[in-house]
Amino acid sequence: MNARKTWAAAIAVAAVGTLGLAGCSGGSGGSGSDEDTLTMWHNSTTGDGKAYWEEVGAAFEEETGVAVDITSLQNEDLDGKLQTAANSGDMPDVLLARGGGKTAAMVDAGVVKDLTDLISDDTHSAIGDAAFSAFTIDGSVYAVPASVLPEGIFYSEDLFEAAGIDAAPTTFDELDTAVQKLKDSGTDPIALGAKAAWPAAHWYYSFAMRACSQETLENIAVTMDFSDGCWLSAAEQLEEFAATEPFNKGFLTTDAQEGAGSSAGLVANHQAAMELMGGWNVGVIASLTPDAQPLADLGWFPLPATAEGEGDPTAMMGGMDGFACSADSPPACEDFLNFIIQKEWQEKYAVAFNSIPASAEAQEAVTDPSLLPIMEAYNDAAYVVLYLDTLLGQNVGNALNTAVVELLAGDGTPQSIIDTVTDAAARG
Repeated sequence: MNARKTWAAAIAVAAVGTLGLAGCSGGSGGSGSDEDTLTMWHNSTTGDGKAYWEEVGAAFEEETGVAVDITSLQNEDLDGKLQTAANSGDMPDVLLARGGGKTAAMVDAGVVKDLTDLISDDTHSAIGDAAFSAFTIDGSVYAVPASVLPEGIFYSEDLFEAAGIDAAPTTFDELDTAVQKLKDSGTDPIALGAKAAWPAAHWYYSFAMRACSQETLENIAVTMDFSDGCWLSAAEQLEEFAATEPFNKGFLTTDAQEGAGSSAGLVANHQAAMELMGGWNVGVIASLTPDAQPLADLGWFPLPATAEGEGDPTAMMGGMDGFACSADSPPACEDFLNFIIQKEWQEKYAVAFNSIPASAEAQEAVTDPSLLPIMEAYNDAAYVVLYLDTLLGQNVGNALNTAVVELLAGDGTPQSIIDTVTDAAARG
């Protein structure tokens, strides 16, 4: 099965949920009132990523005469600010979109534009229907994909070698062995930025992906039914794994991606050996090394297989970053989205973010040795499952993330994760 073709099932299921945002379809941060300026919100606050968007904005203005007023927001703040903007009717014209329940909520609230007939043939050809399915709600397209973000474990090859680990783990038993060898060598095995909640929750998502069947995972956004035993089994496996103390000291108060002391920074500075994270992490780690250059010994391997479970051992968790237009944005908004998918700008995107661009035409620009195995595993995966908090939407997803952190902090149990997320789903 082509992994790229499996996005459709997961996203189409998520699309029917009405999650998170209050219905509001007001103004849009000045859009509609100023045809010569677009407002844009994205989550690249530093380095090459921020510079990329500034370059794109300047090039678009030079070509079209329309300026782009760009605001960069910390990733953990973006969703909340977008929800506030939606409720107040003050949306930016161009906004980051992640698909799943989060995009479905914006569609239900009437705050994003239907782009189905506004996307150019060239953009469709470059990206393909499978990638667009991540942002397709009831047959209509609401965002243009920019990058593919499959998840796996990034690691320091040097620290592995120093600990006597001669091969990347392929099973959780092998991962447990690697964790012990790293501890014996005096290195924190796994960096975890649990302060932001979602990085910790991704460990639960991973166990769920191995424990639950593809059908169960793809249907969960519609059923919101966590009674299948696989959900509890995943929580129990996480509790058992956490009991081996694999994470860095102070992981509950560690940031995920900001500064040398963050979980990405610990890997970048050889203070921890591994981190479970999405494909964007190559660029984040590079920005946090002492010389702000790619980590020379950075390796990657897919999530190891578990001894049992209904999930395919090659399945991957993943996401896709895209950009949407607010409902009241001027036509220049969709022009801007078509502009950024041109091969030139997708190639520059791949370099600036050290990531996999959505456009197949631009993927030759991916040369980082850490990204090449990610693309290979992604293309070989039996199926790809959206990150659960994205799939479930903001309210239920945040409840799940918080419950996982409580478990890791010793304040929750496997059953409390199920109870919490079930209660959140019942509240709607």
